[in-house]
Amino acid sequence: GERGCLDSCEVFNCLAGDAKNLASCSGSTRLRDACTFCTISLDQEEVYRTKVLEKSLSPFYGEDFYFEIPRPFQYLSFYVYAKTVFQRDLPIGKVSIRKEDLSQYSGKEHWHSLQPVDANSEVQGKVHLEMRLNEVITENGSMCQQLLVQIIECQGLPLVNGQSCDPYATVSLVGPARSDQKKTKVKKKTSDPQFGETFHFEVTRSSSYTKKSQFQVEDEDIEKLEIKVDLWNNGNLAQDVFLGETRVPVKILRNDTCHRAWYLLQPKGNGKTSKVDELGSLRLKVTYTEDNVLPSDYYTPLRTLLLKSPEVKPISASAAHILGDICRERYVLPMVRLLLHHNCLVPFVSAVAAMELDHTEANTIFRGNSLATRCIDDMMKIVGRSYLTITLKPVLDEICESNKSCEIDPMKLKEGDNVEANKENLQLYVQKVFSSITQSSASCPPVMCDVFRSLRQMASRRFPDDPQVQYSAVSSFVFLRFFAVAVLSPHIFQLRPHHPDTDVTRTLTLISKTIQTLGSLGSLSRNKLSSFKESFMYDFFKSFQEDKYVEEVKKFLNEISSNVSKESSGIEDSVVLKEGEVQKRAQGRKRIGKKNFNKRWLCVTNRQLSYHKQRGKEPLNVIPVEHILGVEKLDESAFNRKNMFQVILPEKPLYIQASNCVEAREWVEVISQVSRCNEGRRSHFHPSAYLSSAWLCCKATCEDQPGCKPCTMLTLANLQLDIDCDRETERIFSLFSANISKLQKMEDACASIAVYQGPQKEQEEYSLFTIQDPKETFQTIQQIRIVLEDLQNQHEAFKSVLTAKYGSHGNPITP
Repeated sequence: GERGCLDSCEVFNCLAGDAKNLASCSGSTRLRDACTFCTISLDQEEVYRTKVLEKSLSPFYGEDFYFEIPRPFQYLSFYVYAKTVFQRDLPIGKVSIRKEDLSQYSGKEHWHSLQPVDANSEVQGKVHLEMRLNEVITENGSMCQQLLVQIIECQGLPLVNGQSCDPYATVSLVGPARSDQKKTKVKKKTSDPQFGETFHFEVTRSSSYTKKSQFQVEDEDIEKLEIKVDLWNNGNLAQDVFLGETRVPVKILRNDTCHRAWYLLQPKGNGKTSKVDELGSLRLKVTYTEDNVLPSDYYTPLRTLLLKSPEVKPISASAAHILGDICRERYVLPMVRLLLHHNCLVPFVSAVAAMELDHTEANTIFRGNSLATRCIDDMMKIVGRSYLTITLKPVLDEICESNKSCEIDPMKLKEGDNVEANKENLQLYVQKVFSSITQSSASCPPVMCDVFRSLRQMASRRFPDDPQVQYSAVSSFVFLRFFAVAVLSPHIFQLRPHHPDTDVTRTLTLISKTIQTLGSLGSLSRNKLSSFKESFMYDFFKSFQEDKYVEEVKKFLNEISSNVSKESSGIEDSVVLKEGEVQKRAQGRKRIGKKNFNKRWLCVTNRQLSYHKQRGKEPLNVIPVEHILGVEKLDESAFNRKNMFQVILPEKPLYIQASNCVEAREWVEVISQVSRCNEGRRSHFHPSAYLSSAWLCCKATCEDQPGCKPCTMLTLANLQLDIDCDRETERIFSLFSANISKLQKMEDACASIAVYQGPQKEQEEYSLFTIQDPKETFQTIQQIRIVLEDLQNQHEAFKSVLTAKYGSHGNPITP
């Protein structure tokens, strides 16, 4: 939809490396016999978990996590746990980074010392309160001061045991000689309780006060008083759980008789802990990006400048090429996504590739890290995810789960290994991966086919005497930069949930090497076996030196780069796109109750959605994807549960609770994608549930009443790609701004070349840029500068207007 104000979008990427020196964590040797794992949490909500590693005091996790942050948060935390012999998860320590501090660590690798984990430090959320100091006339007519404290509401309190809590607040007036405490009512099953309760505290006594003083000092110093608010979860029969506290000094009312503000909840004692033993450390590489996106109209000039790039001649004078030139060491993903969305990528890449081919030899075609290769790499990662899943996931699952030994290096064989048996295992796996790839042309995304066809045609024109180069032009991307990379690191492409263990990684490495060489057999002009440095790989590959492999590769490359429209030769195989444990509500129930929700294993494939009692069990219900009429988030108020979504079906919706906010977002995205082309998709939905004979959202009493809120629409432009063009343009603006000094140097180079024909003084520095037409390039840079300056001014204007007042809902006070 259209943005009407500044919008903030956050992306997080983390490489959880390894931990070390965990031996002293508990002061005993029991952890030497325990397995460990690591979790990532937004505040107190776990969003990712590594696999469990075998007994080690210095475990290597090596897992890469990437996700968009779907909600506000205060802390990003990493916990290290030990799994004991009784399968209990014992916390060893944690690393917590405040949101405000993430930029300090972004893009860098750090060793972080583990801190102790205790219930009093695990807090999240904020509280809205009001304090007022009134003068009160007593019965005998004298004056005294009274402090009024109103607990208005709280937001974002943590889940307790996966459920919304039953919160209450205690309010205390604390001073050197007193501590008066009062308590709110308990609110049931909510993380955002509305209290609206006011408490009165007498802070000075009247001059005629004759009864025994409750104060131990004659004149109490208001300067030393403070209000302490503690949030608790009512445990009923169990012990109450601390949720957080905040402290506000009464002297804040010195200049104003009323103070109303939001406060972030803090750990007990403000997180101060006594000195503890060394708990070990965790190595992390965190990348955190926050984009402040303006309303759409502000990006029109920059977007227009970029989208006309394919038409600019020479292509090196276009805005998109200039961006690639000044960001040679950085990614160009935002530009690729923007051009893809507007169907401009193929002509742009074709023009850039044609220019680069003029300076390329046949044996090094598209082997370097050029702008063309970077753009095509990014394009394949964006549009090829489903293609990889359909093609490789089934065989990679088999390889990773069967764990057969495939080591063929005599120097690395384990005791009892048989090199001939291992060679047979490896040959079988290579054959399966190779067949999956060469039979997958019908699934290759059209955009990839268009690019490959263009590359092939240009290579043929550039090297008319070498008929094999046309195959190298395509195989250097689809085999070397796409399939071989995905086989080597399946977890990076979401083909496997975790980084493979050492043995499986070795197997995948051997398969990937063989697939790279097999893919290059389309080029017969040189002996590819020379690429193998190891003699054992040379010997192994001889078994694949048959004409049939060459012909299969050529046939596949022809199919994915031809003009012929491809039709699938049969029923598409069912491929699991996402599966995991959820809570599912029994359909048709009209009341709220715990028994209405059951733990289920949810599985979404490209053909159906099914849920099972447990993983591996027969499905309890199977829903063909063509029956899905939509998928939308569900209001928390519907069942007093967070992270819920609904799958809209012809009869009754299916209500599902995900394990966390990131999972909920991913479930909605996957189900949306598989059902996006269904006929009869709903235009409106109910964001809440039908309970007690009425829809909670619109109060309509008829259960068949059409929805009261418009559905999230998938337009033709983003059926395959979930691309936010304003956000991508904002990122392009950030890239230009971060490289403004290089843009200035490029502008100076254009001016110098245009004025002084011949050798340049700064030739080495200017050679970093591709300047074919200095006048045209200079004009484009001038246009870019004007657009950047205008956007910078708009950002500053919005920031000054929208900067939230300290203590407001958007900028709560941190005591």
